[in-house]
Amino acid sequence: MASPELELRQALVLAARRMNSAGINQGTSGNLSARIPGGLLITPSGTPYERMEPADLCAIDVHGQPLDAVSRPEGLRPSSEWRLHADLLRSRPELNAVVHCHSIQATALACHGRGLPPFHYMVVMAGGPDIRCAPYATFGSQQLSDLALQALSGRRACLLAQHGQVTLGGTPEQALGLAIEVETLAHMYLQALQLGEPPQLSGEEMGRVAHSMAALHYGEQWSA
Repeated sequence: MASPELELRQALVLAARRMNSAGINQGTSGNLSARIPGGLLITPSGTPYERMEPADLCAIDVHGQPLDAVSRPEGLRPSSEWRLHADLLRSRPELNAVVHCHSIQATALACHGRGLPPFHYMVVMAGGPDIRCAPYATFGSQQLSDLALQALSGRRACLLAQHGQVTLGGTPEQALGLAIEVETLAHMYLQALQLGEPPQLSGEEMGRVAHSMAALHYGEQWSA
């Protein structure tokens, strides 16, 4: 195994374990992937992250097939959401990693089909003035992938109705950092809703925030 791929496998395993320790994932419900030549590395289905090793990750092409005879570890198969990861990486060549999880606060919003409006300036860290919620579709389906692609147009994060959230980044660590931020924002928004719908920042102000953050290189740990 080439050294860069081994390092990427190790980074994916560390990010997967941090998902649970950061409280944004439960059990084996989430999944992560990263781009490699010819396809992607993705976490295997139904494998507890605390027991997962770098060699357990599945190397597949964009059609879900093993890249070579040794790309699929014995007894393991790619996450059931491999299509979502493959389509996102294929459509967003500027980004290299995908995190999908069922974080509690973001999923609570998604269960109502609600995204995150510009109630807080940090929403812009996901790439725009809001974070959209894609309509519901069955897990693992092409429809889910297509709807997520639409919701992620011009964005690096979206919610999935009655499902969870998805984030994109330059590395697994960056995609994970953004997922944690999305969960934090969802928690803030749900708390603010206890007093009623919070006021929203204008499009002009969100544009100023985005410009200022870009000038300060703020948030590049999630998007570079």
